[in-house]
Amino acid sequence: MKSLNALALCFLSALLLFSCEGNRASVPTAPLVQTDSIQKKTIKDTINITAVGDIMLGSAYPSKANLPADDALNSFQAVTSYLKGDLVFGNLEGCFLNNGKSTKCKDTSGNSCFAFRMPERYAGIIKDAGFNVMSIANNHVGDFGSTGRKRTMAILDSLQINYAGLQSKPFQIFEIDSVKYAICAFAPNENTVSINNLPAAKELISRLKQQVDIVVVSFHGGGEGAKFEHVPKKNEIFYQENRGNVYEFAHGVIDAGADIVLGHGPHVTRAVELYKDKFIAYSLGNFCTYGMFSLKGPNGIAPLLQIKLNGKGDFIAAEVISVKQDKINGLRLDDQDAAFQKIKNLTDTDFPGHQLDFSEKGKISRKN
Repeated sequence: MKSLNALALCFLSALLLFSCEGNRASVPTAPLVQTDSIQKKTIKDTINITAVGDIMLGSAYPSKANLPADDALNSFQAVTSYLKGDLVFGNLEGCFLNNGKSTKCKDTSGNSCFAFRMPERYAGIIKDAGFNVMSIANNHVGDFGSTGRKRTMAILDSLQINYAGLQSKPFQIFEIDSVKYAICAFAPNENTVSINNLPAAKELISRLKQQVDIVVVSFHGGGEGAKFEHVPKKNEIFYQENRGNVYEFAHGVIDAGADIVLGHGPHVTRAVELYKDKFIAYSLGNFCTYGMFSLKGPNGIAPLLQIKLNGKGDFIAAEVISVKQDKINGLRLDDQDAAFQKIKNLTDTDFPGHQLDFSEKGKISRKN
């Protein structure tokens, strides 16, 4: 019997035959594996998921001048005590690679092109901070072509960090404390699993849900910067690229069986939503991004979310630890709770009549 992972590439060869505008791909009718649906079992009452946005600890490209003075060793020092949970998730905004020229940047002398190549030793810093699940579906994982992608995957595998998002690795199934999880990740970028093919995404998630207890979906989508804080409920075009309809995507994957949806890509904090008892974070912003990232205004604040789900994957409550960054001080806790206030205000504006309660500072709960 072929395993689920063994047939991933076969499945994706059909899944990914689509246009950038999201034309429907042909989807295989045969199941990924010949197996019965997951047997009913009792799992833990509370699942704790800690989730953050973009992580890029420093790039040695175009020069080592873009690496932090402490060689990234203290990148997470201010928040280490909060990076705990069954799952600790982040978006890896770039690749791990010690050398090589960018396949997208011709000018290596200046900062006119954004290409991120983290030294391979930085992966251990991320592992030691507590991260055990990562998305690599984004617009920077391919900055150094297939060499960067393959090396990044090999390093994450060696550290036993679960990850997903490339056409060659659309999902991963793993087990922690007798709970079986699947992580799958989507983006509008080359060599990633497309956010713009919702039928194929739903098909994949539906099949994964037959195999696991909890399905975690991550997406990299939406426009970038302060002008894109709101969820527009339509396709977002940025630099002539269709960055997806993140509202339709999030609802669609939950309809298909996803238990939580974690978004990133806009580099700013966006609203959250409860849909069919499942939690959606539309953008987790810049969490720990050294060097060439803009950290002005809303780009410099972000949430660290500690989310509680029940054994069925339904939302119980969340705590928002607000953090901030600047070019000099790096990542710090924010005693002004700006990210929490931003989430509250944007959720009230973008989703009037929502089912979430923000009345207690730093807390998100369900309305009675």
